[in-house]
Amino acid sequence: MQVTPLKTHKITTQDTDILKILDRYITELQEKSVVAVTSKIVSICEGRVVPIESTDRNSLVEQESELYLPPDENQYGFSIAVRHSSFIASGGVDESNGNGQYILWPEDPQKSANLIRAHLRNKFNLKNLGVIITDSKTTPLRWGVTGFAITHSGFNPLNNLIGKPDLFGRAMHVTKVNVMDGLAAAAVYVMGEANEQTPLATLTDMPHIVFQDNDPTPDELAGLHISLEEDIYAPIFKRVPWKKGKRE
Repeated sequence: MQVTPLKTHKITTQDTDILKILDRYITELQEKSVVAVTSKIVSICEGRVVPIESTDRNSLVEQESELYLPPDENQYGFSIAVRHSSFIASGGVDESNGNGQYILWPEDPQKSANLIRAHLRNKFNLKNLGVIITDSKTTPLRWGVTGFAITHSGFNPLNNLIGKPDLFGRAMHVTKVNVMDGLAAAAVYVMGEANEQTPLATLTDMPHIVFQDNDPTPDELAGLHISLEEDIYAPIFKRVPWKKGKRE
């Protein structure tokens, strides 16, 4: 697999059209590529930013989360939240690379991903093209952040191996490979987390990816997610004092 980061100008609130940014910096795309776009530049173009001095982060976390734990529940002063079926610090509210502003997640990440894919497919006359909108997350019991996909468009996000044989012929019982998060982790690693100024990347020559012509259906998106009650970590999730956020 080849991951190519794309350097851009510094994206600020002066930028209001994500498609113009893509047109400026993505000058060629080959068939069966995936384009990774950081959620921050999508959000900035949507105006999903709040000046730090005009609000407090905790209020934004409550506003942006479905469920959250207040910051006094841990020793680092960070809220932990569930947003868009992801377990994420601060509900996606972030101030890094925000130039004095909190940056929220895109209002409708799936709509944005579908729009970007349709635009690029049409521009480059492609049949098979994928898009992922990325961010970073922490992993319990591990230092450091890794990239993940808030959402995807244009390919099957999971490879279901249930019922398929392993190396010695034993049938797999529960394994599904998360394609979209694997691609996002590679893309975010190459794009960087600080001042690299590369919020876009193209991925090519990927194994084990099945492209789709249609946008993800509601049933396909629902099949990506596990409820708190059904998750393997349910014994942990059910024992913490979740607060109800304002996001549906």
